[in-house]
Amino acid sequence: MLFVEAPEAFALLTDRSVDEKAGASLRYLVAVAARACDLVRRGRVLPQLVREPGGFAARWRPVLTGDDARWFRDTAAAMPPVGRAVEEERPSAHVLIEALVCLVDAAVRATLPGPVVGGRRPGVRSALPDRWAAALTGADGSLPGVREDQAQELAAALHAWFTDAQALDQPVRTCFRLAEPDGGPGGDPDGGPGGDDDTWRLEFALQSADDLSVYVPAEEVWADGGRAEETLLAGLGRAARLYPALDRALQRARPCALELTTAEAAAFLRDSAALLQAAGFGVRLPAWAGRRRVGLRMTARQRKGPGSTVGQGFGLKELLDFRIDLAMDGEPIGEEELAELVRLKVPLVRVRGQWVELDSGQLDAALRVLQERGRGEMTVAEALGGIALAGEEDLPLVEVDADGVLGDLLSGETDRRLAPVPTPETFRGTLRPYQERGLAWLSFLSGLGVGGILADDMGLGKTAQTLALLLAAPGRTLLVCPMSLVGNWQREAERFAPSLRVYAHHGPDRDVTLAHEADLVVTTYGTALRDREALAAVEWARVVCDEAQAIKNSAAKQAQAVRAIPAPFRLALTGTPVENHLAELWALMEFTNPGLLGPARRFRRRFQEPIEARADEQAAAALKRATGPFVLRRLKTDKSIISDLPDKLEMKTWCTLTPEQATLYQSVVEDMMARIDGSEGIERRGNVLAAMTRLKQVCGHPALLLKDGSALPSRSGKLARLEELAAEIVEEGDKALVFTQYAEFGTVLQPHLQALLDRPVLWLHGGLTKRRRAELVDRFQHDVGPMVFLLSLKAAGTGLNLTAANHVIHLDRWWNPAVENQATDRAFRIGQTRNVQVRKFICLGTLEERIDEMIERKQALAERVVGTGEDWISELSTDRLRDLFALDQEKAVT
Repeated sequence: MLFVEAPEAFALLTDRSVDEKAGASLRYLVAVAARACDLVRRGRVLPQLVREPGGFAARWRPVLTGDDARWFRDTAAAMPPVGRAVEEERPSAHVLIEALVCLVDAAVRATLPGPVVGGRRPGVRSALPDRWAAALTGADGSLPGVREDQAQELAAALHAWFTDAQALDQPVRTCFRLAEPDGGPGGDPDGGPGGDDDTWRLEFALQSADDLSVYVPAEEVWADGGRAEETLLAGLGRAARLYPALDRALQRARPCALELTTAEAAAFLRDSAALLQAAGFGVRLPAWAGRRRVGLRMTARQRKGPGSTVGQGFGLKELLDFRIDLAMDGEPIGEEELAELVRLKVPLVRVRGQWVELDSGQLDAALRVLQERGRGEMTVAEALGGIALAGEEDLPLVEVDADGVLGDLLSGETDRRLAPVPTPETFRGTLRPYQERGLAWLSFLSGLGVGGILADDMGLGKTAQTLALLLAAPGRTLLVCPMSLVGNWQREAERFAPSLRVYAHHGPDRDVTLAHEADLVVTTYGTALRDREALAAVEWARVVCDEAQAIKNSAAKQAQAVRAIPAPFRLALTGTPVENHLAELWALMEFTNPGLLGPARRFRRRFQEPIEARADEQAAAALKRATGPFVLRRLKTDKSIISDLPDKLEMKTWCTLTPEQATLYQSVVEDMMARIDGSEGIERRGNVLAAMTRLKQVCGHPALLLKDGSALPSRSGKLARLEELAAEIVEEGDKALVFTQYAEFGTVLQPHLQALLDRPVLWLHGGLTKRRRAELVDRFQHDVGPMVFLLSLKAAGTGLNLTAANHVIHLDRWWNPAVENQATDRAFRIGQTRNVQVRKFICLGTLEERIDEMIERKQALAERVVGTGEDWISELSTDRLRDLFALDQEKAVT
């Protein structure tokens, strides 16, 4: 056993006085840190009690088998020997294992919550096991005062454990296959429930570690003889330590299988299979194992005959006849059959020829549901509420079979199932087919008295569909939107619905009494908060929130103010129903359909935590089923929605830092990490966000950070790439949008680009008047010839139509895909006739590259349920922040 001198490995990594040959090795050793973290993440570590120069210590050691062992051998072979002294040279593998062990031990201690509180256990003479366990999570790990005779037994047992784990790195491994009674699920000719007297077989075999299809049953191993017999027996012996039931089979000279009762087979599936697999053994299970196929099935039918409300327009008050059944793989199980399963109380049952994993809690819950509320009547509203909140216990609602209004709502294709509503005669314009279906959907929900979220992609015409609804179903409407869109709604209403009386309720001279004379009242979120009581006193037919992500924080005062305004129909318009986390979806649903998803705490427990923390697919499906009837989302990339919109080609443009940028970057990292290490709570979060801002500024241009008014040329990799791209775009006669989040950078960049290109470069930012903004947009849209439009992301990310551009460049990253996509959609929207090329600038080897990778992974959340911000970065641990901010000199610097 190799006892590691941990400080020595660190010295080798940090000693700048080593010769050139050692320096080459150190470059290899730096990569070991990443492998160490990966080993810890995958649980490929074991605790040990080791002897060190100062005595004994509790250490974590890596278990290197399979691909990890091959990586170690290849890395060690590529490293030159490292000199400890002039007269001594040590093998690279020795140095590599020392560094790896040292880093693994440090990584585990950083991950565990520790330290564990130690102490003498009652009745135990030696407290060594307790001290050892506590030292595994402490900062040091050393165990002073431990004698050889005290440590011998524990160290030997731990060493044997480690040796067994390492021994699994063989060309072949022992494999276990669980076989069903009578060779399959059809053993019961009547298809009735199986019992505990069924006999299962856990069959033994040898399997190739590299090619899992090479599988040799134990019978053939004993028949052929040779060293394979020793391999199989040794593997069974090691496995018996994890699964003691194997001792029964090992009583025989040539064991081929272990017979199990149904209860034992269930225990193997539940506990031992995963344990053996994690230890490196092969495990083959029946195809149905691990699949949750049990749940509740609701059937709901419109009432016919006496008492029926069909056709009377009752909507949510319409009565339904319903029945709830237990379902296994979609097949309903009757109450009598379920009662028999409860009576047997076995964890594995055979139902209609198929084995199913159950537990007594599931069976009891199912029987209780069927007996207490298995059938009866309910309204459509009660059914919707029940579907949204179902499945908190062991038995989720897996299927709803409904007709009528409820069937339309739950179909997932309500907009396609409903007959399109004719475009109102007073609507000036032509609605596309998908927009007509959107109007039909809005009219359908409005007639039922339930709210909705129109979540069409930016540019698909949410404004036009909403204005068409106002004409098709007249009634006083309050529309709440950001200040930047008030004028846009006025212009669009004048364009599409000139017959509507529109009043903009904002500014110092606003008068809420004028709202009574208008068909459409447009106000801002801030004004809605200030005039909350006055607006709530007006009788509204509907309340509409545009850019509804503004109320995604349900606790914010402006969100509470908007929710407090009563109306029979509420509509949320947003292209990003989920930006950062699922609580935002709850907030939108709480505005449109209060109470439907239950209290925020219940939603968090039922949906948010399982989906975000554990990627629970069943919870995601349940949430989609609960919210789907009230969310209409169409994508521009879906050719079945809109076939004449050109393509959007997104690409990442990788840039390098100049030496000046690299020096500044490293200086910022060292300065900010020192501040972060010494701060806590809100102060720490502020320091993290400040560090991220400063590093992004360095990646953009040194002048952004220094703010010294210095010259721009030849100092930034991003600027150099922008100059090249802008010149190509102008030469091709095209127009481009260039977004930056830093207004001060845009102010100095605009004259620089204009002089370089000898073409107009427009600059739109938050300091411009409304009139000046409109003039710039009009000039860009209608002036002939190539042009670059430089825009502040915050001031121009929404509400503008800039389809004259067929290039979009994001010079610096907001790290919120939803915000960036909104900005991109200034050009990629209806009216665009050419393909749009979108480029996102990223500096290699910096936090920009690493955050981009993290954002790619986070985006899957929104896609699975119906966006991401950057505040989450501030919650990372200090070590992860250090990794995030670290500069990779080889990749980053030109």
